[in-house]
Amino acid sequence: MPIAEHKNVLLAHGGGGKLMHQLLKKIIFPSFHNRYLEQQHDGAVIDINGSRIAFTTDSYVVSPLFFPGGDIGKLAVYGTVNDLAMCGARPRWISLATIIEEGLPMETLSKVVESIKEAAAITGVEIVTGDTKVVDKGKGDGIFINTAGIGIIEKPVNINPQNVCDGDNVIINGDVGRHGMAIMSVREGLEFESTITSDCAPLSHTVMNLIENDVKIHCLRDLTRGGLASGLNEIASASNNQIEIDETLIPISDEVKGACEILGLDPLYVANEGRMVIFVPPSDTDKALEVIKRDENSKSAAIIGKVKKSDQPIVLRKNSIGITRILDMLSGEQLPRIC
Repeated sequence: MPIAEHKNVLLAHGGGGKLMHQLLKKIIFPSFHNRYLEQQHDGAVIDINGSRIAFTTDSYVVSPLFFPGGDIGKLAVYGTVNDLAMCGARPRWISLATIIEEGLPMETLSKVVESIKEAAAITGVEIVTGDTKVVDKGKGDGIFINTAGIGIIEKPVNINPQNVCDGDNVIINGDVGRHGMAIMSVREGLEFESTITSDCAPLSHTVMNLIENDVKIHCLRDLTRGGLASGLNEIASASNNQIEIDETLIPISDEVKGACEILGLDPLYVANEGRMVIFVPPSDTDKALEVIKRDENSKSAAIIGKVKKSDQPIVLRKNSIGITRILDMLSGEQLPRIC
């Protein structure tokens, strides 16, 4: 039987799977109970004098610091911006706190800072405050980054996991699994026929285009730790619905598929950093797909499933021969420290 109780924190408690959600429900949520946390969203949506803002925070401990398609600096900006976008907000301001290990080469720090600067310019956010700490050699693994972000919700949209309802179509904006496999290939020194690059990218422009084109969005969720499978399970749980997906419709590159087969990994659980699922009613599905595919990062966007009313929140996966199985959430992460 799987162990449910642990006396000490495990690496898996930060992996985006069942153990992390158990930790949150057992220790975090009861201690800080409020209506914002209850939404189980990517950020808090707060009303201030008739205006609405989205507020989020995140920490980045990826190893290695540089990987094909990105680095910890780009990851920190895009990850924060994407969380704000999932709330329907236009990202505006970010804080930047760095915990630097003694001995980190100044050249490495400069490269990370330059990457942060470039990513901020691409996404249109300003770094407006921050903090710097240095820890003893051997206690920081190069550099850790913490960010907080604020965005403005400009239109009267209500994008929330609880809004997902029977009949909604599930759209994904591109192929899955590239970020996790890019990290693993560098970390473990693996060589494949072609280099797998991370999908690390901002999603805010696509989300703003959807909103400006009046697409009725019920929910958005970016697929980071735990991949597509964990993201869908979180939405099913928060909305108390059943989500059914067709594996044959999920875009996966041949390189990622081959690498996962060699390593015995399921690409639906592998982390992403530029992918999201969009829940929209059937009436807005075609328009949503057309808008999403305008983004160079989302050319392979596809409808992968549908929401069905159910007494039990669950995610089901149908394979190529028509067999349906439960797509459950893993205890931890197949590959830790990917963001």
